[in-house]
Amino acid sequence: MNAPVDFTALKTRQQGAWASGDYAVIGTTLQLVGELLAEACDLRCDEHVLDVAAGNGNATLAAARRGCQVTSTDYVAGLLEQGAARAHAEGAHVVFQTADAEALPFGDASFDSVLSTFGVMFAPDQAKAAAEMARVCKPGGRIGLANWTPDSLVGRMFKVLGRQLPAPAGVQPPSLWGVETHLQTLFGDSASRLQVTPRIFNFRYRSAAHFVDVFRQWYGPVHKAFAALPAEQAQALESDLLELLNDMNTAGSGSLVVPSAYLEVVITRR
Repeated sequence: MNAPVDFTALKTRQQGAWASGDYAVIGTTLQLVGELLAEACDLRCDEHVLDVAAGNGNATLAAARRGCQVTSTDYVAGLLEQGAARAHAEGAHVVFQTADAEALPFGDASFDSVLSTFGVMFAPDQAKAAAEMARVCKPGGRIGLANWTPDSLVGRMFKVLGRQLPAPAGVQPPSLWGVETHLQTLFGDSASRLQVTPRIFNFRYRSAAHFVDVFRQWYGPVHKAFAALPAEQAQALESDLLELLNDMNTAGSGSLVVPSAYLEVVITRR
């Protein structure tokens, strides 16, 4: 029998990974996803909106641009500082607060809408994170999510990472948040409606090698993986990533365009 998962230790390692590199280099390229999610959730001026696992603030800014009163949270303070700088540049008033997605420091039914773009899906205890998002959302409010699917570039990239650095036994893969039946399991009791729209985000880089260079330097989990591996395993990881990217490339030999599937999810709180 496997030992119980030590979520506290796992979360500490995750925080270290996401705090390394500079997520904003990649995160800002995903801004379109936040804008589409804000529209899907039909955000209204003056609504109270919470962004969970906000990273550098894509959904935060999308909500602020629609006149919402936004609270932006993440468990990595450095990421919130990046979001705050972006909000300041736009003259947006946003409250930034360090918070754990699995223990949100807000009262029940505090927000009209609760959002997360490619963030809460990485919480180690998936059921607890989902329950917390539902708890702080008002009845009739919306929980809006953008989640990579298992077959997306990111889902497949984490499988490649897992071949070199396996996850602890018993930990569910983040890409399960990109499976509709799993979302029904997580939110079914708290949802009066669960609407799922398949979408595609195109990663655009000069080449597969350029993508790997950028992610190796700036994207925390990939940065940490390369740093933790001995040279031979690091070389194998690089080779596997290059093969994955070239297999998924739709742009031919002159550039890199990799379509990556995600689910845009709008859950109406019961």
